[in-house]
Amino acid sequence: MHTTQTAVTRVALVDDHKLFRKGLLELINGFSGYTVILEAENGRDFIRKLFPEKVPAIVLLDISMPVMDGFETAKWLQEHHPDIKILALSMSNDEETVLRMLKCGVDGYILKNADPSELRMALEALEVDGSYYSSSVSEILKRGLVSGTQLQTELTEREIEFLKLACTELPYKSFSPFLKVSPRVVESIRETLFKKLDVASRVGLVIYAIRNGIYKVE
Repeated sequence: MHTTQTAVTRVALVDDHKLFRKGLLELINGFSGYTVILEAENGRDFIRKLFPEKVPAIVLLDISMPVMDGFETAKWLQEHHPDIKILALSMSNDEETVLRMLKCGVDGYILKNADPSELRMALEALEVDGSYYSSSVSEILKRGLVSGTQLQTELTEREIEFLKLACTELPYKSFSPFLKVSPRVVESIRETLFKKLDVASRVGLVIYAIRNGIYKVE
């Protein structure tokens, strides 16, 4: 039993398989500190049910859905509710799907056959660290992206330095002394890179940096 309402993290489930969704609902509601406040069978259904008083902190988002899939839904959330954390749910861990979801702005990626304990870990990591990727997905990023391709976009030295910093644990506001610019210029560089590289989040910047050899994954 939850002692205070403020201690409860609100979760939404977006998945077209009702049996899987109901199982997930019972599982998450069984976790201390979490409650499912909204269920939807696709992105459009989710948007229709999303009211100002019913905004979740985390959305568990299936990728393959009819009407409006996970890619479209993640992009919509990134644009309209950037504070909501998105945990992608998928049976697939192929590089193309993972990268495409990362580019759409998801904060985490977990496979549907994961253990309940990993789901709990993923939810907690999203709140504490801001992101979570299953070990198999992390391996894909390490294995598949380091070789990469040549830089597709011409970047300035300062933009390359920004990308390297984006791959660290430092918050954006701490970039100023390293780049020798004001915080406002840091914001400007970030927004320019989002447009130049066609990415919607810090994760997108990191993936681009890894893919193009700007940052080496150890």
